[in-house]
Amino acid sequence: MSSTMSYWILNSARNSIATLQGGGHLYARCASSRNKLKRMLFSWASTTLKNNAPCSGFALPKAYRHTSTEEDDFHLQLSPEQVNEMLRAGESAHKILDPISGVPNSVLQFESNQLAANSPVEDRRGVASCLQTNGLMFGVFDGHGGHACAQAVSERLFYYMAVSLMSQQTLEQLEGAMESMKPMLPILQWLKHPEDSIYKDVTSVHLDHLRVYWQELLDLHMEMGLNMKEALMYSFQRLDSDISLEIQAPLEDEMTRNLSLQVAFSGATACMAHIDGAHLHVANAGDCRAILGVQEDNGMWSCLPLSHDHNAWNQAELSRLKREHPESEDRTIIMDDRLLGVLMPCRAFGDVQLKWSKELQRSVLERGFDTEALNIYQFTPQHYYTPPYLTAEPEITYHRLRPQDKFLVLASDGLWDVLDNEDVVRLVVEHLSEAGQHKPDLAQRPTNLGLMQSLLLQRKAKGLHVADQNAATRLIRHAIGSNEYGEMDPERLTAMLTLPEDLARMYRDDITVTVVYFNSDSIDAYYKGL
Repeated sequence: MSSTMSYWILNSARNSIATLQGGGHLYARCASSRNKLKRMLFSWASTTLKNNAPCSGFALPKAYRHTSTEEDDFHLQLSPEQVNEMLRAGESAHKILDPISGVPNSVLQFESNQLAANSPVEDRRGVASCLQTNGLMFGVFDGHGGHACAQAVSERLFYYMAVSLMSQQTLEQLEGAMESMKPMLPILQWLKHPEDSIYKDVTSVHLDHLRVYWQELLDLHMEMGLNMKEALMYSFQRLDSDISLEIQAPLEDEMTRNLSLQVAFSGATACMAHIDGAHLHVANAGDCRAILGVQEDNGMWSCLPLSHDHNAWNQAELSRLKREHPESEDRTIIMDDRLLGVLMPCRAFGDVQLKWSKELQRSVLERGFDTEALNIYQFTPQHYYTPPYLTAEPEITYHRLRPQDKFLVLASDGLWDVLDNEDVVRLVVEHLSEAGQHKPDLAQRPTNLGLMQSLLLQRKAKGLHVADQNAATRLIRHAIGSNEYGEMDPERLTAMLTLPEDLARMYRDDITVTVVYFNSDSIDAYYKGL
């Protein structure tokens, strides 16, 4: 890369950040700048990189990212092995064993991966089975303004959900164990635990609040517990309420106080799925997304969306916001396609700056917090009159699984920003076909089928086609490395992977993907057993 081009990109990005950033707190307003700079880089990469290919004998000893300086040039030379190393670093996969009852599970396995743009990554993911109730839970959590809120939600939401589903008898056993200081019944078995926990030393505080929640459920005297929709609704809203209350309550321990403040003043969107036999429930708050890949009897594939993005392009969300605030605010609730001109998603955990009154914010922050050291950005939007403007109330979708429902994809908006629903289904189907798990008929898109086969042959002929063993990795690879024709462009992929840490966020977002595969025979058996 020429020094002139490098200097222009770095300074353009930094200038964009400088206008949006306060105390290190960066909201989603940088998306438009990221798209503009991305187009510039892609145009440059397709013409310039060919003239600056590395010598055949040159290879970096290890794939890495670095922090840029104005005089720094990007390291754009990566071997295919190094590209794969970077793309596959966050992979995980797990086969689901049948329960002790012997009834085959409706989930065969899941594959997951994550690629960071922020440093540290702000996305989180989790997979767990409920030990005292039936069901598997999958979640993707997209943080903003830091990773603290996403981390807290990823660690705590499933517990609130599992407790919500417990019977009166099980809740009584939990409470009895706590009162007698005996070991508690196990609640969850984590299959993919959130990474890099920073909350191990404050879990007692979180357990105390979880206990208050199950005590309130006990007081309701419901023998069988909440129904699924109620459990999802209450879990989201109760956790968000606890996040808000924890920092308002007096806490003596400084570390607990600081962590609670970071959680409350950062934010996270969440999309989670609960699967129990043929019953699939999806709860979404924000702009993560869930879709189903469906194969009909004639072999044709289609996409079934299971969530709606809660943002300025969702007319139902706009109507909801206008109903909840005075008519005089109709023109200021959404500005520049953002909530109060600040935040892209219209639903999220945390973000108390958009929920609390100005007076409450001042009273909490005046307790002697070092907000600069804690990376807390203090701001009040210009038209902040009738809070709260933001909610963590989820939108819930129920779908009864059918044998033709083959897989579920949960992902943060970093994937959906660059791939549409149909592209995601097509790429997973390609993955399954190449892995020999299915032989799909893509005849519903005959024009593109020939093009797809041609591209596969071209890539194989050039030695560029590397079969990913993980469908989530394939999706991430195509999300950052495909050109406008859907072809994998190795130069573009390399350029996107080697952007310096302080610049990567301007070109792409964190991407987190989980693909869940269903057992069609098991689902069919559920219907036959009715």
